[in-house]
Parts: sequence; C-alpha cells; structure tokens
Amino acid sequence: MGGRRGVRGLLVVLPLVIFIEGCAAAGLTLFGVGAGTAAGTGVSYTLDSIAYKTFTAPLEDLQSATLRTLNRMDMEVKDIKVKEEATESGEKTETGREIVALAGDRTIEIELDRLTSKTTRMRVNAKRGWFLKDRATATEIIVQTEQTLENEPELARKATPAAVAPVPRK
Repeated sequence: MGGRRGVRGLLVVLPLVIFIEGCAAAGLTLFGVGAGTAAGTGVSYTLDSIAYKTFTAPLEDLQSATLRTLNRMDMEVKDIKVKEEATESGEKTETGREIVALAGDRTIEIELDRLTSKTTRMRVNAKRGWFLKDRATATEIIVQTEQTLENEPELARKATPAAVAPVPRK
C-alpha cells in the first residue's frame, strides 16, 4: 500500500514539474513568497518590487522608529515631507509622511500612510539608478523597523524628525 501512495504522489507532482519547468520565474516567485512567510517577515511586494507592510502603530511612532532604524543602519536621511490630501470641504488633512534616505548608490523612498489612528502602512522603494530595485534592502529596512518597535517602543515614541542625528555607539 505504501508503495502505491508514493507512485500516486509522483504521478501528481511530475506533470506539475514539467508544466512549471518553462516558467522558472513563477516558481521562484512562489518560492520567494513562501520563504518570506515561513521566515515570519510578513513583508509583501508590489509587482515592481516595492516592499510594504502594515503596522499596528500610530504614524508618529512608526516615523520615529523608521528614523531610528535608518540611523542605526547608517543611512543618511535627506528629506522628510508631510503628505496631505484635500477633504470634501476643501480642508487639507495629513495622510502620512515621505522620507528619502541614501544608502551608498541607492535612493531609499519610504512612504508612511495613516490608515487609522493606530495603524500605518509602510512602503519602501530602494532604487539603484532609474530602473533597478533592491528588494533585499527594502525588506531589511521594514524588518529592522519592526525590530525597533518591538525592542525600543519607548525610544521610538520619543524620537522626532530632529532626532536623526547619530546615536552614540557603545
């Protein structure tokens, strides 16, 4: 009986392998999604390799944690902008932040979008030149920001945009 199960399993898997053989990109994508989920990163990607994740943290806390993380990773923050949107009544309301940083020959664009008062979505686009994207660096920024929120919640809440100055190292 055990031998028949193995043969049946092989007969089911073999056609799939042959079918997917010509589509290595699909197989690698599925592997990458599975590996990211298995690793517990919880980071998702758009089709053009922009990494994103939603955090259960207010916008201000996530911004502070992001700035501390960039500092810890020795990435120079070049610009921080407030994102605003006009309401139906014409008033402008703050919807998030845009942070631009440099890491070697890469430009890091981070968008923080307020979803609710306690939930914020982070999108990280690590670009090298006009066309190349660095998905690994974008993912690491998100993972390290999550680590900052977990390990240093009181520091993340106290940090401000002015706190981008280097943190003294022990």
